[in-house]
Amino acid sequence: MIVIRNETALDFPARETLLDRALPGRHLKTCEKLRRGQRPADGLAFSAWQGARLVGTVRLWHVEAGSAGDALLLGPIGVLPECQGLGIGTLLMDHALAEASAMGHRAVILVGDAPYYERFGFSSALTAGLNLPGPVERERFQGLELVAGALAGATGMVKAGRIAAGNGVDAGGDRRGTALIELRQAA
Repeated sequence: MIVIRNETALDFPARETLLDRALPGRHLKTCEKLRRGQRPADGLAFSAWQGARLVGTVRLWHVEAGSAGDALLLGPIGVLPECQGLGIGTLLMDHALAEASAMGHRAVILVGDAPYYERFGFSSALTAGLNLPGPVERERFQGLELVAGALAGATGMVKAGRIAAGNGVDAGGDRRGTALIELRQAA
């Protein structure tokens, strides 16, 4: 069984190890410029656990998406290499997007593999008028409207957003964001 819960401060060392294994070179990415010095959006940093082992992680960050205004930047999302292909990334994406929508966020942007993210509703057409503060392959720069029209006609530079009041992660005791999910593996 996979348990998705709000990330806690105690998750940090395992999270960094997981991301180093799953996404080598992640600190060199353009989106890292938007995350550097920032905190994840409150309540939008999640860890996926299989027993006592961290198997996946995702975070969302506040950004200003040009003329569209407030939005979230998704990433990085990572799953242990030996657990990839088991649906853990999909569980994390579904959970993160549902939580962002429930919290009233209007749009999510990311840079990633278009065929993977298109199944969640992301499209590069929604970010066509937006720019990032560094190089990016345009087809990988995608957006998702959680509220219809949130990215319609958006233009301009994406910038780091407001710093959340908290640190974006749970101090360790709150389990309100815990979701128990049974992941059935194909036989």
